[in-house]
Amino acid sequence: MEKGKKVKFEVADHESIDDCLTRMKAEGYSPVRRMEEPIFKEVIKDGKVEYEPFGRRIVFEARKDG
Repeated sequence: MEKGKKVKFEVADHESIDDCLTRMKAEGYSPVRRMEEPIFKEVIKDGKVEYEPFGRRIVFEARKDG
C-alpha cells in the first residue's frame, strides 16, 4: 500500500458507529476523518416536489496502521 493512501469505510445500515470502528481496526486501519452527509427523500405536496431529511450517511477515512 502506498504511503498516505486513504481508505473509506461506510457505516452500514445494520451496524453502529462502534461496529464500524471495530471492523476498521480488525482490518488494520485507524480513522483520520469522519464525514456525514444528509440523505433526503422526495415528497410531493400540493403538486410540488419538496425534499425532506430522511437520514444520514457516515463515512470514515482511514489509514493503514504501522
